Amino acid sequence: MSWIAWRMLTGDAVKYLGAVFGVAFGVLLITQQASIFVGIIARTANPLSDVREASIWVCDEYLQNADEIEPMSDNAVYRVRGVEGVDWAVRLYKGMARARKPNGLFRQVILLGIDDQSLVGAPRTILMGDLASLRRPSAVFIDKAGYESLWPGEPFAIGREIEMNDRRAVVVGICETSAPFQTFPVIIACYSQATGFVARERNQLSFVVGAPVAGVSAAEACRRIRAQTGLAAMTYREFLWLTIRYYLDNTGIPVNFGITIALGFVVGTAIAGQTFYLFTLENLRHFGALKAMGVNNRRITAMVLLQALVIGLVGYSLGVGMAVAFFEVTTRTLPDLRGINIPWQIAAGAGGVMVVIMTLASGLSLRKVLLLEPAVVFRG
Repeated sequence: MSWIAWRMLTGDAVKYLGAVFGVAFGVLLITQQASIFVGIIARTANPLSDVREASIWVCDEYLQNADEIEPMSDNAVYRVRGVEGVDWAVRLYKGMARARKPNGLFRQVILLGIDDQSLVGAPRTILMGDLASLRRPSAVFIDKAGYESLWPGEPFAIGREIEMNDRRAVVVGICETSAPFQTFPVIIACYSQATGFVARERNQLSFVVGAPVAGVSAAEACRRIRAQTGLAAMTYREFLWLTIRYYLDNTGIPVNFGITIALGFVVGTAIAGQTFYLFTLENLRHFGALKAMGVNNRRITAMVLLQALVIGLVGYSLGVGMAVAFFEVTTRTLPDLRGINIPWQIAAGAGGVMVVIMTLASGLSLRKVLLLEPAVVFRG
């Protein structure tokens, strides 16, 4: 019976391919848009993910996300260091600056200031330059995408100069960083240098980052910091989700991507369902002949479900394959999409959607087949 079901399915190649590509298009749209959504939302906390050494994040108690920052007094770092259970704590600056090239062209940049002594938060992947040179006067590192944005089409070279806040900065290194939510170049400097590259404020400390001593969990250290200093203290994961929830709750990103993903489901269901239903209608006489020969409804149901499974698996494989090919091409050529890939959870979720689509499609077809009278085969 399986062979007969397969021959019936592929007998009309046009309708078979139409149903397959209906599922493939729906899976492609769902997988691609869901992956871009997850990638963009994850970027909102990417500056945090690059500071891998820190498990404790301390900031102003009213801070809502990693981009809107209320600066603290530099004394905050000493208050945190004085809390029992804290092994080490250092300063971290994050803000926006304007980088101007000697020819007058400028770009808004994300400026990170890391601890002068320990260099906690320094980039892990250095393409050119030496990390120790970051301690030189006016020295900065710039990320690869930012360099290509400021000097498009030019080869990598250190020693280039830019100006921030009327102060000269020299590029001593080029590095890879996690793609930021805002597609601006990322410039990294020592904390003492970074605070001079922006307009002076009374308080300039963005975060205090640190780690607990052995035997004390990060959550317990954060609780002690909150109790003793009155500042907000969170583990890395808590801070990550604080930022992500803010963008989920206060931007239109979830709605816009949700509509597109829903359209992928509707289109996939409509095309696959209609094509599979028409395929079943055209084969009613064959199903009637099988019933007339004594094939029961359970066997008929198994045949229809097998046909739906084949269409679903082939369509799912094509859809995910096209999504993978899309990201392989675009992430290499478009800096704005770098770092975005397909998490296994999304691939599994797309598989679940495929099952729902083919269940709906086969359900419509089964009703016609199961109610079919065998005598239909003898009618003219």
